[in-house]
Amino acid sequence: MIRTIVTLTGVLALAGCATIGIEGPGAPGVSVELKDARGQTVGTATLTERSGKVTVVVQARGLTPGRHGIHIHAVGRCDPPAFTTAGGHYNPGGRKHGLEAVEGPHAGDLPNLVADSSGTTRYEATTDLITLREGPLSVFDGDGSAIVIHAKEDDQKTDPTGNSGDRVACGVILRR
Repeated sequence: MIRTIVTLTGVLALAGCATIGIEGPGAPGVSVELKDARGQTVGTATLTERSGKVTVVVQARGLTPGRHGIHIHAVGRCDPPAFTTAGGHYNPGGRKHGLEAVEGPHAGDLPNLVADSSGTTRYEATTDLITLREGPLSVFDGDGSAIVIHAKEDDQKTDPTGNSGDRVACGVILRR
């Protein structure tokens, strides 16, 4: 299951697109540039894997204060302004949406991100539902994956999106 390690300052009023590259030989890791609908960089996401768990760290600015849904999406495309090309949530197991759903969660479901009153965030969550390595849960499948920040809070139970609203920031997860 997904476990929130730290959720500190932050809310994202983002909408963008970015690319990720794999880092070095040891533990897999990628760094993603998050862009908004205008193509402006609004932050970064870093994904690292250790001991079968992937830690997602997001740092961003210029966001709407409050809670925002954040998910790994099924397709590695972030065409602005709506980022619908990223497809639905990454869900290789065919589960229902939400960390609180009886028949869930999607592999790409993550705890909400919170932006502070100045619109900045530092978010960290850990999940064992995806991998940066080869295999059936790899985010590096045939069409890649994306990390997407939504306009509203994810209710963590309503299928298929948790009522998290528009996609306001996007970054493509790709190996270089």
